[in-house]
Amino acid sequence: MDAPSFADADGAAADDRLPVRLHALYLHPIKSCAGIAQTEGLVIETGLDLDRAWMVVDADGRFVTQRELPRMALIRPTLKSTELVLRAPGMLALHLALDRVETPCRVTVWNDEVAAYDMGDLCAQWFSDFLGRPLRLARFDPEHKRVCDQRWTGEIDAETAFADGFPILVASTGGLAELNRRLAAQGEAEVGMERFRPNVVLDGLDAHGEDALDEIVFETPEGPVRLKMVKPCARCTIPDVDPQTAECGHAVGDTLAGYRADARLDGKITFGMNAVIVEGIDRTLAVGMTGSASYRFD
Repeated sequence: MDAPSFADADGAAADDRLPVRLHALYLHPIKSCAGIAQTEGLVIETGLDLDRAWMVVDADGRFVTQRELPRMALIRPTLKSTELVLRAPGMLALHLALDRVETPCRVTVWNDEVAAYDMGDLCAQWFSDFLGRPLRLARFDPEHKRVCDQRWTGEIDAETAFADGFPILVASTGGLAELNRRLAAQGEAEVGMERFRPNVVLDGLDAHGEDALDEIVFETPEGPVRLKMVKPCARCTIPDVDPQTAECGHAVGDTLAGYRADARLDGKITFGMNAVIVEGIDRTLAVGMTGSASYRFD
């Protein structure tokens, strides 16, 4: 896609920019459980408000995900005005008040030990019963500052909650369409974007065009939201977990391996770009917003 030319903030031509549209927004309140499609999302220091704010942990306080427990995909949250409601097959609904926490604790996500709050025995029993092993639910302590890897963010002092490493994950409709084209050519079923668990999905890019972007700017009524792409998102086995059945396959990973090895990550398979927030805390993104993106030159 050729980038259209238009004026930048100083009135100069900006041939390296192109228009984009915010096609979809997703929250994943509990790390590695199902996500929620949103029409709007409030930007806070750690990403979209309530994204990856809770996390399932084992008896040692270490995070667990669909990598080891694919049935987590079947735990479906719904956000109401004052609570998060969790549903799963064969289980009564679990209601979590958004303003409720219990005992302070320490939990581990990858190599980071962070401050959190245990959500109590009822939550622990619910997750343990459904997932078949002793587990507890923790909520991120908003007073804790979990800093992103500055090898990728540089001088930007970015934060995240329980996400793997960065506050915002950006993907594109073009990237998903290309994957589905290749899956169909192999006689495999198409897959949805929910398998890739992004926060922001863009229209207006060629297949995987987000790989080449530097910044995206959305003009909101409160002012601009600026997101900087910092690291390709390396993929594990989770995109091969069927979000409707929790059955594990291999078609997605095998197909991506044929064309998505990324030299920036020593040949790891990637889909989407991790982003940090340069500007826009307490501003609201909305599906359908248009913005502009600049290319990275390195």
